[in-house]
Amino acid sequence: MTTQLPSPASPLKIGTRGSPLALAQAHETRDRLMRAFSLPEEAFEIVVIKTTGDNRAMIDADRPLKEIGNKGLFTKEIEDAMVAGRIDIAVHSMKDMPTEQPPGLILDCYLPREDTRDAFVSLSADSLQDLPEGALVGSSSLRRRAQLLNRFPHLRVVEFRGNVQTRMKKLEDGVAQATFLAMAGLNRLGMADVARAAIPPEDMLPAVAQGAIGIERRKDDLDSAAMLEAIHDGPTGQRLAAERTFLATLDGSCETPIAALAELDGNTLRLRGEVLRPDGSERIAADRSCSIAEGAAMAEAMARDLLDEAGPGFFEWRQG
Repeated sequence: MTTQLPSPASPLKIGTRGSPLALAQAHETRDRLMRAFSLPEEAFEIVVIKTTGDNRAMIDADRPLKEIGNKGLFTKEIEDAMVAGRIDIAVHSMKDMPTEQPPGLILDCYLPREDTRDAFVSLSADSLQDLPEGALVGSSSLRRRAQLLNRFPHLRVVEFRGNVQTRMKKLEDGVAQATFLAMAGLNRLGMADVARAAIPPEDMLPAVAQGAIGIERRKDDLDSAAMLEAIHDGPTGQRLAAERTFLATLDGSCETPIAALAELDGNTLRLRGEVLRPDGSERIAADRSCSIAEGAAMAEAMARDLLDEAGPGFFEWRQG
């Protein structure tokens, strides 16, 4: 079957959030498709869609993400637009993505993964170890907050949201002495120098799928499927299959602090994963390896073993 390629007269509509990072990711997707099919820039249209998570008042008020809507916070409106046919594909930060897609949509294209580490950002300290007792660290991430309190119980955590510029202004205003961002986002924005240091995964295991860009489409859109297949990165897909299975088996609701990182070495996949209490008082972790083909199955088994080890009392803070 011949693939119907987009043209300036009938461009491929790429849906994205409007943040600088989201636009950088959409532009990377467009540029890869342009190169793969020798198409002009005019054959693509980037469509900016505002999501619930982009609400300025909520960001300024540092409202916790779980109060606003958890998973889907940065994706629902974009997916609605795709179901309605207003856009053809959607570009997402994979760490924002629920583990299940709405009916009729599929996520099977990933771009080559960026740096997976968290960045330590501060105007006064070079690392977490340098912060004085009682120092305030800002983060809206349930995972980062729990990890911080578990490893550095002498520090305090405050709610902290916004893009790079917003967070830097909050640090200047003394809202907190340090915060975290993803190294991948800083690299994609050409702002790696904002980080005082990249935090090794041994100190802060990253979020599931951190550093990865995923491209969603309608299942019945075979033209988009053929185009996306040309830019899909297989190794990233293999790593995310394990990490997202681990998340889905544990709890994909964003109400539980969960971290995971899959890495490839030849035909071997290594998966590190952990689940924590939100207050950091307890952490349960595992580190296993298997063949790449068995990655998702091992991830599911590992998650079930962690659930057994945790026991029902571990999740007593959750509602319902």
